[in-house]
Amino acid sequence: MEQEQHGSCRAVVTTSRKPHAASEALARQTAARLSLPYVPRGTLSADELRARYGVSCLLVARQGGLRLETPEGELFFHPNMSHLRVKNLRKGQRDNMAAAMGLRSGMSVLDGTLGFGADAIVASFVTGEKGRVVGIESSPLIEAVVHEGLAHFAGENAVMTAAMRRIETHCADALTFLRAQPAKSFDVVYFDPMFRHPLLASENLNPLRYAADHRAATPELIAEARRVARHRVVMKETSKSGEFVRLGFPEVVGGKYSPVHYGVLRVGKS
Repeated sequence: MEQEQHGSCRAVVTTSRKPHAASEALARQTAARLSLPYVPRGTLSADELRARYGVSCLLVARQGGLRLETPEGELFFHPNMSHLRVKNLRKGQRDNMAAAMGLRSGMSVLDGTLGFGADAIVASFVTGEKGRVVGIESSPLIEAVVHEGLAHFAGENAVMTAAMRRIETHCADALTFLRAQPAKSFDVVYFDPMFRHPLLASENLNPLRYAADHRAATPELIAEARRVARHRVVMKETSKSGEFVRLGFPEVVGGKYSPVHYGVLRVGKS
């Protein structure tokens, strides 16, 4: 049996030891969608499964969704800080990412690096029911976990739940996806690539880092984003990163004491 390798992960799809019928169905559907083997769990431990099938990662369907078990820990969907950010926005407080994007109700956003989906959730809340947020994730394993979570996770209120449900996800290479889009087809194109120099305090991101695409953004990617964007191209990086200069972002904004900043390239009137 041959396993596919996605990022650093060679993976199979399975369930918990005593799966519900719905979990088994989700595992089988996910395996078929990702062209990965589905293997019955039986009584095997995670380590025994890895050894038997020669893989480093397990994509596990459980009641409540998908979890990716990596050597660096478990990756599962949760809105994370987007809950607090949306709560603050509802109180009239500023969100640095939304401000950098110049977001308003009804706008469209292409998030070229979906990851956990937190930034996409905030963008979906701000753009509202008449807006559109599309998230692109190059790792099939990460996209599967986040897609399932956005579709089924119950937010702490109806506003959060609605923001998650509105997000469209696609598993694709960002540059390839952008090349297929018409010019000026999204108001904002956004990137949050894996930081060139990760913040040491973000150890909870280790499972994501293990499975993620670590390629740096390229001038070609930014050029395509500029072609597709009507108003702005925005990229998040650490506050002292040299990536903003290397990739030609003339404007860098963010909180004075924030460890992350946003590069802004204004394409049209915004």
